[in-house]
Amino acid sequence: MTQVMTGVQGIPTKEFPRMTRIVPMYRVSAENATAWHAVVVASLASDLSDEPRPTSKQVHAQLTAGGLDSRRLFWLATETGGAVVGVAGLRLFTSPGQDHLAELELHVDPDRRRSGVGSQLLATAVLAAEVEQRRSLITAAASGGPGEAFCTARGFRRVLTLDHLLLDVAQADDTEADIEHPGYELVGWTGTVPNELAEAFAAAKNAMNEMPTGDMDYGNQTWTADRVRAMAKVLADRGDLLLTTAALGKGEMAGYTEIVIRAGETRRALQYDTAVVPAHRGRGLGLWVKAAMVCRLRAEHPGIVEIETDNAQDNTHMLAVNRRLGFRFHCRTHEYQLDLPTT
Repeated sequence: MTQVMTGVQGIPTKEFPRMTRIVPMYRVSAENATAWHAVVVASLASDLSDEPRPTSKQVHAQLTAGGLDSRRLFWLATETGGAVVGVAGLRLFTSPGQDHLAELELHVDPDRRRSGVGSQLLATAVLAAEVEQRRSLITAAASGGPGEAFCTARGFRRVLTLDHLLLDVAQADDTEADIEHPGYELVGWTGTVPNELAEAFAAAKNAMNEMPTGDMDYGNQTWTADRVRAMAKVLADRGDLLLTTAALGKGEMAGYTEIVIRAGETRRALQYDTAVVPAHRGRGLGLWVKAAMVCRLRAEHPGIVEIETDNAQDNTHMLAVNRRLGFRFHCRTHEYQLDLPTT
């Protein structure tokens, strides 16, 4: 027997086997987290075979720790007997400037692909986004992977291309860290920003609103001292370690860079934001703070041997900075957007 799904904007109506059920995950039990982790690992192993797999602890933290200015909905695709063959998470942004936006993560066990499981999960997530009155749904797909064809066939359009780069920490060119920049000084902290720097840090983070986002309907974020503290708490609640190095000058924070070491990570750090405030650009501060961060990682976290970052292809300045440090091309992903009907 079959059940007929109602057509959703951009998604053709089709029949799905009744044996697959989409179940909301209201509570993240240990069993559910284990099943979610297994699907994600299998999906990534198939699509991104060279990428490190998230640990079960990292996945559990992702599912249970609250996000910054957002809330999340989760679904499991289960078969008769309770086996989980697909998962989907929908992040609903709630802050002014981004409350039109939803972000989708969707994985299907490779053995159950092309059987309607992904389409069922997507239709469920799209319906939820419409109920929440979102106008844009974004998701990411590996270049050349099955996610590209999946998105294109279901009405998504490609809105941004990201090049992912890797830096060998041992081989990085950190000479810029020793170059003096008259009128500026370096400061650094771990976790939450010190109170005396919180307002200046928030002002500097607002420069991230100028980052290239292609044709994505990403919106804007407004950073305050309370919000930067909240962001640090989100990461701490996941068990992640946040490192920040910043340049101070002319009575304000001129630029900064952030690195995150995920809970349980023993090899790779993730580059988070790097920004230079417009009035201080053209002085090499971005390269300076990033080179200083490399030195800091070597000294404080010698087990971390590589840093991963991503850059929009048209972010030529930051790509040049990263290449100067020694970052090399690793892989490419695309951001896709589905435009939802609005009332």
